[in-house]
Amino acid sequence: MVVRMIDVAHEAGVSAQTVSNVINGRPGVGAETRLRVLATISKLGYQVNQAARHLRAGRTAAIGLIVPDIDRPYYAQLASRLAKGVERRGLHLVIERTGGDAERELEALSFGRLRMYDGAIISPLRVDAADLEQLHFGTPVVFIGERPVPKTFDHVMMDNVGGARQATEHLLRTGSRRIAIIGGRHDDHVDDMPSLRTRGYRQAHAELGVDVDERLVVEVESFDPGSGLRAVKELYESGVAFDGVFVFTDAAAMGVLRALADLRVDVPDDVQVIGFDNGRETDFLVPRLSSVEPGNDAMADRVLERLEHRIAAAGADGNEAPDPVTTIVNAQLILRESTR
Repeated sequence: MVVRMIDVAHEAGVSAQTVSNVINGRPGVGAETRLRVLATISKLGYQVNQAARHLRAGRTAAIGLIVPDIDRPYYAQLASRLAKGVERRGLHLVIERTGGDAERELEALSFGRLRMYDGAIISPLRVDAADLEQLHFGTPVVFIGERPVPKTFDHVMMDNVGGARQATEHLLRTGSRRIAIIGGRHDDHVDDMPSLRTRGYRQAHAELGVDVDERLVVEVESFDPGSGLRAVKELYESGVAFDGVFVFTDAAAMGVLRALADLRVDVPDDVQVIGFDNGRETDFLVPRLSSVEPGNDAMADRVLERLEHRIAAAGADGNEAPDPVTTIVNAQLILRESTR
């Protein structure tokens, strides 16, 4: 039985135009409706029109990179690494920015958008594993980032817990006893970046027998320099003593260093500082910033290798798709002038 667009619309309780909008990635459809339509398409086995299938078969020579933002140095540098790898393979990279908005993430994951690419690299921020389980992608995809994804997909991620544990352990072993974390979580039971790095922070304290003062776990809304600056100044003005700071991104650590300089606090003699990401800017800060290297180059390589396998399998008649793999890339602490 051939499933028609009107059948999808009836099953999902929407109009045929709404189904068309979802298939083609058009805006103006709410996140809940978009997800329901995509799940219905998967359930009924609706096939996009012949022209779209021909476009897929003919290849586009494009790889999509779907990320929350490109303003943060981490995402910009990740895109640069991936672009170089993609270009070496004779392809080109197309970057889509979702702004971390659930509706825009679902738009980017629609048939109409993904069919533009031979493969896609996706970093979800709002769409969760339960939503993704309802979807079937006709395009090979690899997920990156810390958000949980279904085991049916390839997922490449950094060792957030291990990297945070290394950073905190170094601060403790070099004399710091009251370590503030900028970006931490008091409730770290969710598997996202702030929670995972908070777990590593707590593990290091537990292993070395040092208690955590919960007042030093500072939650922030974003991880930019302004947030780091405000967090440290507010902590200082509150009278809560600290002699070390572990910052969850290098971008926020820039603001931390600025705040400590404004407060005339010496780094690293009075307060040690460690960031996370080991971005290219770390060597140009004053003092040079110690940071956790999450395996940036290795991560880009693993992502492209998995995607290459997926694309090859999708284009070979009779070949079974490779089993999905979750890869955790090792982290390493890089010491510079901001630590002892």
